[in-house]
Amino acid sequence: MKAEQNELVTRIGPGTACGAVLRRYWQPVALVDEFDPRLDPRMAQRAVKAVRVLGQDLVLFRDATGRWGLLDRDCPHRGADLAFGRHEGDGLRCPFHGWKFDATGRCLETPAEPTGSKLCERVQQRAYPVLEKSGVLFAWFGDGEAPPFPEGFDCFAAPSTHTFAFKGLWHCNWLQAFEVGIDPAHPSFLHRFLNDAALDAVGENAAGRQFRSASAGEFAGEKWPMSRIMREFHQPDLSFENRPWGLQITALRPMTEELTHVRVTQAIFPHTFVIPLSETLTITQMHVPVDDERTYWYSFFTSFAGPVDKEAMRNQRLQFISLPDYVPRSGRHNNWGFNADEQRSRTYLGMGEEDINVHDQWAVESMGPIQDRTREHLGTSDKVIMANRRLLLKAIESVQAGAAAPGVADASLAAQMQGPDTVDGIAPAGAWSTWWQERAQAKRAGAPWLRGTAAAVEAQAS
Repeated sequence: MKAEQNELVTRIGPGTACGAVLRRYWQPVALVDEFDPRLDPRMAQRAVKAVRVLGQDLVLFRDATGRWGLLDRDCPHRGADLAFGRHEGDGLRCPFHGWKFDATGRCLETPAEPTGSKLCERVQQRAYPVLEKSGVLFAWFGDGEAPPFPEGFDCFAAPSTHTFAFKGLWHCNWLQAFEVGIDPAHPSFLHRFLNDAALDAVGENAAGRQFRSASAGEFAGEKWPMSRIMREFHQPDLSFENRPWGLQITALRPMTEELTHVRVTQAIFPHTFVIPLSETLTITQMHVPVDDERTYWYSFFTSFAGPVDKEAMRNQRLQFISLPDYVPRSGRHNNWGFNADEQRSRTYLGMGEEDINVHDQWAVESMGPIQDRTREHLGTSDKVIMANRRLLLKAIESVQAGAAAPGVADASLAAQMQGPDTVDGIAPAGAWSTWWQERAQAKRAGAPWLRGTAAAVEAQAS
């Protein structure tokens, strides 16, 4: 990649070309959990948070009626920081001169002005629309009307009983954070375990242990953990297909003449992937720029079987992430927990067995805050990375020309934003393409929250 292209795709602040593309999509700005006094005692007194998204400094608050407000942090009077404002139930009051703003940015009072002053009627602080979806607050930063929110994606269609959301901070640019998740070859190396754990010891809620769970199907009459498949079959045959939301990615790992391991994942443009965690649990993960050199990942865990245990899932992850800012306990400051003995005897990387998120964190943070893609030497196994970069460059060019951004940002495609399906399993080699679709359909048919929808569709058709 040329230096000017790398600059183009990594800079996301106001006024940048890539930033203009990202502002065409609904962006997560916080977990609802961040306003839970049990997790952050400060929220019991004052439901206000300073947040930074897409290089913009903002203040997020919930008023006494439960309405969310997201405003620019600089007071429109003299520029003081509204994140220190007085929360008065119906809005935030700037302590500098007492100007007060509600959740829509409307100025309610300018108390230092003469009695009868109409100044506040002419002042409007910039505010951004906020939606609460599956435990996450999303905001619209674009100009004009926002596209429909992708309600049909499984992580948003599932009821709250069957979803759990979490996040974490990485000290790197958004694009390198996203690219690790759409790279089907890296799990055979980065997440390689030199030994396999007993499958019955691995629960679906276990934090960061998805490559210790079993793939669907059997090999030689037994279930295999993903860790063994990734280790023993490390040269996947990769392909991708265009979908309304982005790319559908397939990785085939031939095991015998009769069997092949198939893993189908999804890349939702511009920064989301969907992957299987188990036969009945998926992860939808978004990578939202804080600024050019920091990124929050937001993960949605969606169950197609029973309800999820949110408390257990949260507690497991809090072993590795510290509150209130969701910062990993490992990082460059402690060499990401690297252990040379472990690297020789237990894992390929040497950075722990319980939380593979730190593996990805090392990969993307060790590149530097903004990866220099001019120094890369890409191979055949990077074909998905190259395809996604072409999509991004094309989207930037289209938006600059005044055209619509692709995928979820295109309102005309809203009805097609459904699913999307994933699978991880051992399939008949000659029939893997139908096998995986049958597995995906069976998973959906078993989801209690989808049965009503399917019945309604059938009734309507008849």
